[in-house]
Amino acid sequence: MPSAIALSCQTFRCEIAPRLGGCIAGLWLGDIPVLRASAFSALSSARQAGSYPLVPFSNRVGHARLRWAGLSHPLQPTAGDEPHAIHGVGWQRPWRVRESTAQFARLSYEHQPDDAWPFAFDASQTLRLTANQLELTLRVDNRSEVLAPVGLGWHPYFVKRRHSRIAFQASGRWEMGADKLPTHRTASHGLDADCAALAVDHCYDGWPGVVHLRDEQLHTRITSTLNRLVVFTNSTRDFVAIEPVSHVNNAFNLMSLHGGNADALGVRALQPGQSMSAELCIQVARVR
Repeated sequence: MPSAIALSCQTFRCEIAPRLGGCIAGLWLGDIPVLRASAFSALSSARQAGSYPLVPFSNRVGHARLRWAGLSHPLQPTAGDEPHAIHGVGWQRPWRVRESTAQFARLSYEHQPDDAWPFAFDASQTLRLTANQLELTLRVDNRSEVLAPVGLGWHPYFVKRRHSRIAFQASGRWEMGADKLPTHRTASHGLDADCAALAVDHCYDGWPGVVHLRDEQLHTRITSTLNRLVVFTNSTRDFVAIEPVSHVNNAFNLMSLHGGNADALGVRALQPGQSMSAELCIQVARVR
């Protein structure tokens, strides 16, 4: 398995690290980094990379315990100072390269039930580069013999430069408690804000699938078929995490514990053999 894959089209470049959670190590337009970038040799975790896939769930499963179909499944808490399981298992496992050309790559990961996730699934992702955009797809297939909860998304870290400004529309925002789990939903129109003064770590819903991120060098347009968005940044961070996701943080447990509406939370349950997929496009242009 190659340690890294390099895609390029004209001045647009993307480096992928299949062994490290199928992550994107970096994305550049010319010499300008679009995502935070690290040399592959300097990465020890996908969470240090420019972006990584979220599968079979995004954000947190509270206190590393999945409640589903009347059962309670202990999960592995993510290393660090949090008691939760975070961002699924795909980013923690090596992915296989199924196809690779100068402008295209297809990766896969096959999961067997373990302490990190109790349901078998297959995941695949494709990355296609053109002169000014990166197109990604992510798919998950339920390979277990029972109805299984599934979610997916992406976790890109966009470089925060001077005068970076984020703008998107939404209809709601999920507030968080001190434990970094959602407490309740409030109405929200989204954001239109200078990133330097922004302190946010929330999931927005009713998102129509478009985000604009502008600074003095680049205009980046992020689009997705998903309709929820997690945004994270504060004054101590040199990035803005803009994460299209399929469900609300801790959605599976919110539904089980509080009788939340599955559709409102974005919870998907797949029968054996069923699949779900999503698309993400990162389009970049220089500011003239």
